[in-house]
Formats: sequence, C-alpha cells, structure tokens
Amino acid sequence: MQVSVEKTSELSRKMTVSIPDAVVQEKMETRFKKLAREVKVDGFRPGKVPTSMVKKLYADRVRNEVTGDLIQTTYFEALQQQDLNPAGHPHIQPTEKTEGFEYIAEFEVYPEIVLDGVSELKVDRPSATVEEADVDNMIEKLRQQKKTWNTVERASQDADRVTIHFSGVADGENFTDGKVENYQVEIGGKQMIPGFEDELKGLVAGATKTFSVTFPEQYNSEKLAGKVAEFEIELVKVEEPVLPVVDAEFIKAYGVEDGDAASFRTDVRANMERELNQGLKNKLKNAVMDALYENIVIAMPNALIDQEIQALMKPYAERAKNMRLKLEDLNLPRDAFEGQAKRRVALGLILGEIIQKNDIKVDADKVRAVIDDMAKSYERPEDVVNWYYADKARLNDVQQMVLEDQAVAWIVSQAKITDVTVGFDDVMEKQ
Repeated sequence: MQVSVEKTSELSRKMTVSIPDAVVQEKMETRFKKLAREVKVDGFRPGKVPTSMVKKLYADRVRNEVTGDLIQTTYFEALQQQDLNPAGHPHIQPTEKTEGFEYIAEFEVYPEIVLDGVSELKVDRPSATVEEADVDNMIEKLRQQKKTWNTVERASQDADRVTIHFSGVADGENFTDGKVENYQVEIGGKQMIPGFEDELKGLVAGATKTFSVTFPEQYNSEKLAGKVAEFEIELVKVEEPVLPVVDAEFIKAYGVEDGDAASFRTDVRANMERELNQGLKNKLKNAVMDALYENIVIAMPNALIDQEIQALMKPYAERAKNMRLKLEDLNLPRDAFEGQAKRRVALGLILGEIIQKNDIKVDADKVRAVIDDMAKSYERPEDVVNWYYADKARLNDVQQMVLEDQAVAWIVSQAKITDVTVGFDDVMEKQ
C-alpha cells in the first residue's frame, strides 16, 4: 500500500491510497472460490459451478465488494501511517486507475492548539452574599406565585389581569383566524408583543378599542416579523391581584412544616445561598469561556461546525415533526446557528486540549458531591443519587460536567483574576 497526502488548506487534506493489483486479485480469487461453493447456476450441481463461470457472472460485483472492504481496512491504516487525526467523516472517491486499486480520501484534521495565551487571560470573578433585603424580595416573589384574582368594577391598570376578545390584521389579512375569545392578559407581564399591553390600560369591562402596534423584527413568525398590525379588542373583565398573607398556612405550603416565620426565612435563605453558589460558579465559567473564545484563536474544521449546527437544529426538527411539518417550513436559516456552533466547537477543542495536555482526570469525589447537591431539593435524595449511579449514560453526563469544571478551575489557576463584588440579583439574572 502506498500513501501520499496533499495539504489543500490549513486543515484540509487529500490522501491518495494505492493498493497493488496482486492484493486486489488475491482477494477477488478468494471471493470467487467462496461464491463458487454457494451460487446456484442452471445445469450445475450446487458447489460444482466452474470458477471461470463465476468470474464471468460476478466479476463486477466481486470487485466492488473487494474494493469496498479494502477502503474500510486501509483507510485507518493509512491515517495511522501518516499520523493524521481526521475531524468528521471523509469523502472517498475511487480514481480511474486500471492497475490495482486507488482511491482519494478528502477530509479535515483537528487543528494544533497553542495554550501559551492562557496565562494572559483576564477574567472577572464575581462574589456575592444573600442579604436580608434579598430574602425579603424572594418572599415577595413567592407571594406573587400564590396570588389570586378578584374581579373589580374599575378601569384597568398596571398589574391587573384582563380578559379580552381580540382580532388582528396585518397587510389586509386577519392572522388570528377570526376572533380570539376570553384571552387573559396580565398587564405588565410581557406576554404580548411590545406596546400591546399598554393599550389595555384605562379600560372598563365592556369597552372596545382599535389600535396599531408593530411586531418585533425577530418575531418567530416570518410572515408577521416587523409588520404593523391593527388590533380590535373588547375588554370582558378586569381583575386585580390579591397577595396572600405570609402566615402559617402559606409557610407550610412551601415545605416548612412548623409554619414558623423564622424557620421559613432560614429555609428560603438556604435555598437562595445554594442557588447563589451555583450562579457564581456559572458566571465565572461563562467569563472564562468568553475569555478563551476571544483570546485563543484556532482554526475550526467545517465538518465539526456542520455537526454542531445539526445538533442545535435537532430540537427544532423534532418540534416540526410533532407539528407534522418539515424543518424547512420553520424558516430557520443555517447562519442563525452558525455563531453558536463555532463557539461551541472552538471551546470544546480548547478545553479538550487543556484536559489532555494537563492530564486532568475526573474526580470521583467531586462527581458524588455534585450529585448529592442536585439531590438535596428532592424529598428522597438517596433515590436521586441511586438513579444517577444506576445508569452509565446519566453518570457520564455528570462526569463530563465535572471534568469541564475541573478544566475551568485549572484555567482560573493560570489566568489573571480580578475579584468583583456584585449583588444577588446581578448573579441570578438569566440563570
């Protein structure tokens, strides 16, 4: 076997593999003899078909089978011989060579990654504590979750819930299929497009109104994105929120069995501190990832980017399937996913290099600590722990997460870190 490699770009390779005719013929002869014992040909007893006739009948089929097998066996041998590490699947095409067998494999290789710049990375490490005011705010949010609604005979205002009938027209077409009836909107809840909820203020039950608002440019319907729409609404009912009193009954509903206010605050604080610790960890990790992506520049194989785009589009493909649509019907341009795909590929390659070069091994104690922490919020934590350890795939997911965290910790130990004090809400936003 002869192998030659041509570098067609920074990461692209064109590998030509030539196999001597003697090897091809030997393998074909072996296949012909086997076929002669198996094939049935009129006028001959089973196993007595002459090899010459088998060759005449099956020459093309046998050659295709043999060359296919040779590609399977020699491709990886050739990669090892040339010390090549391909990224993604190759494109393999036989040549027109008549003597022996020759094929060309085109593929991309993984980039070389230089980690010298890690020590120069600048990363802000946030720190925060749970203050009494934060606990007060959280309890207020819990009250909001338990609020009820009381019908009122007055004009609607911010924070009210209104029930409406409405219809909408854009470009002369009704896009609400007639009229939507008894639709509930919490004014200020931002469930409708910008500007819509503001138009619902100051109306009493029975009032009607016509107004225009513009759909956002990034709206999830291409047909309506950026369009001016005219809405006709009829207000059916106005309700004001009623917040519960933080009494023993309210407290018990959140799992504090003694109903004591002090115990409740302690429990709320403990949950907030657990969430804060995870939030700080996520913030630091994101800051590290941003610094890596901006400062460690690498060439990225297109094959890996394509794979990542497919992975990002998979949930949308499943959604389309459930809606009995094709993925193309959702109008999702490939470039909408390309930026995120490139980031994920680059960071995956850089972290993989860091893990390999520094021989970072997953810490079993850290894995157990992570699982124990995730199990705390369940009634039977031991069942959750057993659930993770009972399945290798589930456990592997946690192990990979911990391994990545260990790589981040190594980067933090090398980079230039600045500690920054922030508030609880600053940490928890978008978590």
